[in-house]
Amino acid sequence: MRNIMFAALLALAAGTAPALAEKGGCLKYGAAGAVAGHMVGSGHGVAGAAAGCALGTHERHKAEKQAAQKQQQSAQPQQDNTSH
Repeated sequence: MRNIMFAALLALAAGTAPALAEKGGCLKYGAAGAVAGHMVGSGHGVAGAAAGCALGTHERHKAEKQAAQKQQQSAQPQQDNTSH
């Protein structure tokens, strides 16, 4: 029963993750990790939360870095390479 619930939860999370517009942080990923860890077995909720928090922090930094690069590229003036 637990395995079926865990598989359903995992499938639901994987199906909705790409639809999210905003990257989550420690709280969002940590909560998902805690639920997944709890479904796996006793005592795994804390380990899942810690792993989810670490992943969420990494994803947040990666998204912020990409946004900063995109903003920097759009702020640079376009060069005209046509010769007369």
